[in-house]
Amino acid sequence: MQSVTIRSGSELRQALQAARPGTQLLLAPGEFGAGYFLENIHGAPSKPIVVRAADPARPPRFSGGSVALHLARVSWLEIHDLVIEKMSQNGLNIDDGGQYTKPSHHVTLKNLRISELPAGNRDGIKLSGIDDFHVEGCHVARWGGSGIDMVGCHRGKIVGCTFREGGDNGVQCKGGTSEVTIQRCRFEGAGLRGINLGGSTGLEFFRPPVATMPAQARYEARNLTVEGCTFSGNDAPLAFVGVDGATVRFNTLFLPRKWALRILQETRLPEFIACRRGVLESNLIVFRSDSWGEGGVNIGSGTAPETFTFARNFWWCQDRPERSRPRLPSPETEGRYGQDPLLGSDLKPRTGSPALKVGAHALPPTNL
Repeated sequence: MQSVTIRSGSELRQALQAARPGTQLLLAPGEFGAGYFLENIHGAPSKPIVVRAADPARPPRFSGGSVALHLARVSWLEIHDLVIEKMSQNGLNIDDGGQYTKPSHHVTLKNLRISELPAGNRDGIKLSGIDDFHVEGCHVARWGGSGIDMVGCHRGKIVGCTFREGGDNGVQCKGGTSEVTIQRCRFEGAGLRGINLGGSTGLEFFRPPVATMPAQARYEARNLTVEGCTFSGNDAPLAFVGVDGATVRFNTLFLPRKWALRILQETRLPEFIACRRGVLESNLIVFRSDSWGEGGVNIGSGTAPETFTFARNFWWCQDRPERSRPRLPSPETEGRYGQDPLLGSDLKPRTGSPALKVGAHALPPTNL
């Protein structure tokens, strides 16, 4: 692998334009400004183009512009160990350059720290038309829209990331997004909705294009998985919104402000499916009766809540244990209600807890 040390913004721009498969760009400590737009950056299998900090303990800093980096039509690209802050729009944009049938692909983001974005539709990481992607160990704080927003992204994994003090939601999967797993992440005050499983997207932005999706079975998102995550301080940790199949298992939901989950339909055209086929199993939910609306589940019109499946979840009403049983849209199998899970300050059950087999800490190693 060829390594090139980069010490300025002009050097970075030139090096990215010239990079070939196997090139590693090592960014020296210091300020790199913002506003880089580049396209057609392509590594190769086993020879990615890598942009990373020369010294991860002193990461390069991008600040003071509209977007730090906007990369279009890329493949086999990795970005590691950067600090991005105080942008007026999004922190990092990666997309397909508007070529909706030719996605960018094999993109890896690791250990990015993104923060201080204004209110409104401003996202920490914006991914549009990306296939086969991996986001790991990133920290996103104080953003307006989504910590990570995906539009038409497929076959991806978001693992070990932290989202704090956000705006609308921590992670959003919409616009035809499918086959995405969100695993072992923390959502701490991460917006009104911790994870938006689906959403509402203008028809012109779907990937694949709406016209190519099955008639009468179009969806905002499909086949999503959330597992091993911890949520605290959200209005609703989970929102199923026009999604066709989403499995939520082995997560800890601690003191939501209104509901454990929402089942909604925001894209209401007749050719779109009603929100359906959600699965919640082996989750640990701790709540208070004075912050618990509609029995814990908010159900909007135009949805199919009867298709949701509930199994082996552990429900504990902290201030009124006798009110621990939620009001679910379909019967739960082997649910447990009204027992103190004996959580420690780290939200993990202590020795002797009746909740040792549920929640984020109990995600089986085979799921990792």
